[in-house]
Amino acid sequence: MSYQVLARKYRPQKFSDVIGQEHVTRTLMNAISQARIAHGYIFSGHRGIGKTTVARILAMALNCKAGSGPQAEPCGVCDSCREIREGAVGAMNVIEIDAATNRGIDEVRSIIATSEGQPARGDRYRIFILDEAHQITEAAFNALLKTLEEPPPWVVFMMATTQPEDIPQTIRSRCQHFSFHAVKFADIVTQLRDIARQEKIKLDDDAVAVLAEAGDGSMRDALSIMDQAIACCGATLTAELVRSLVGAVPAETLERVMDAVERSAADDALRLVDQLVTEGQSPTHFARQLVRFLRNALVAKVSSSDSPLLQISAGERARVARIAGKFSEEDLARFLAIMLRTHDELGYRQEQRFHLELGILKMVHAQRLLPLEQLLSNAPLPARSPSQPERSAGVPPAVPRASSPAAKTPEPPRVSPFERDRARKTEQSSVGVSPAATATAVVLAEPPPEPAADLSPDSLCERVVAALESAGQRTLAYMLADGEWKLSGAEVLINVPKSPAVVDMALGPEPKRLLTTALNEAAGRALRFKVVGVGAAANGGNGNGASANPQAAAPRGRVADEPVVRRMQEKFNAEIRSVIDHKNKKP
Repeated sequence: MSYQVLARKYRPQKFSDVIGQEHVTRTLMNAISQARIAHGYIFSGHRGIGKTTVARILAMALNCKAGSGPQAEPCGVCDSCREIREGAVGAMNVIEIDAATNRGIDEVRSIIATSEGQPARGDRYRIFILDEAHQITEAAFNALLKTLEEPPPWVVFMMATTQPEDIPQTIRSRCQHFSFHAVKFADIVTQLRDIARQEKIKLDDDAVAVLAEAGDGSMRDALSIMDQAIACCGATLTAELVRSLVGAVPAETLERVMDAVERSAADDALRLVDQLVTEGQSPTHFARQLVRFLRNALVAKVSSSDSPLLQISAGERARVARIAGKFSEEDLARFLAIMLRTHDELGYRQEQRFHLELGILKMVHAQRLLPLEQLLSNAPLPARSPSQPERSAGVPPAVPRASSPAAKTPEPPRVSPFERDRARKTEQSSVGVSPAATATAVVLAEPPPEPAADLSPDSLCERVVAALESAGQRTLAYMLADGEWKLSGAEVLINVPKSPAVVDMALGPEPKRLLTTALNEAAGRALRFKVVGVGAAANGGNGNGASANPQAAAPRGRVADEPVVRRMQEKFNAEIRSVIDHKNKKP
């Protein structure tokens, strides 16, 4: 007798033998017990999870001769059960059709003609099992509609498909639809261990985990890989041998890649990628495994390393827990998004290695990004380890503010939603609070620094005029020196004895930039200014220049006084170019 692969040898023969589909088997067994047998069934779901197997078991249960009627569990020993199980030619009342090749209207007409005859040899039902039913053409489905809606009382149709959305709604509405689930990781592990014990195969825990993960929710795929591993390695299977067989990257390598990302060691990360590609690893396969690893690390960060959402071995749980402890939740989410896009791009790009290396470099540099909320708040930057670079690379350092003699009460600290969420998560964690997080919380509770006490409009004018003269802007410096300076909070109002037209000519883009820089350096903090010519003081200003438009003055003044607008101007040295009154539809 020829060899029979494990997936066929250990194929379930009863409803109770099917794993991972209890919601389907329980419903079918109850329907048989209550004599509520439908004339059409659709079994849909992932590959290798038991759709066709359940259809065969249901066919055996309907024609089982162990009792006077259909049995909730087939006996497996009567002639009908044995013929269906062995796939004998004599099982003429259970007709299994490959719809991928028999998909036309002529084949459907043959099915209709066969269904009109009563079952032979005393069987109760004539059963048609259509595998890959979504391959049937639309015309063939239309020809089957009437027979499927009102078939003879002895006919039962069973359709198995991986793409139920391709079956017309008119067909689905005439059948009972059962959606099969992917088999759980723990169920696959249990089944593999049981089969290994029966086959006298030695399996360590890591090897079973690798096989189950390679199955990707399919029991048949896991058994096929196990069959291949036995043929390659004999009666003793180890994790290293199975990984080399399926081409999986060791978890240690994935951890080393993330360690390099954590240290911002781009050179080490690229060397690891080069080593994997040199060994023959597929960039797409590596990116897919790194996506899984990052997802598990993110789940471990959000919940814990003992979460049931992690369907991995104990050793793998320890690794993802270590990686989760090195990054924040936001960092891991950003890394996962980068690698998901990289994995998607590798499917249609020519130079896969280059795109994989680019994705790794993006993760290395992503740690330098700062949330916009944190930039707009007074919150300090989060503490980082000495091995990591400063996250605010390219962002101007915050200059300490000088205290104002007019300020009587300090303003309350502004804490961004980003930092507030970080503090909330820190408070919820009863253990493992890092000293850096505690220090950050203490700093957040302190009031913001006040402006320097010796800052006055006259001294500010002298410093700015001197800075402009040294920068070669003598005309602007002389004009501002003759003006009247007023300092109010973070705003400087300068009334100059010039016409608005002259002010507009003097304040070009480059002079504005130099004036902003000189003001900030002289004051030791970010300031915004208004230069108002003769006759324009009553109308306000344009934020960083002159304006004599009385219609635009009122809305511009209201917008300029908004706290959000002020904050944006302070942080980014922004200016208000135009204000549109949406109520009156006027600029």
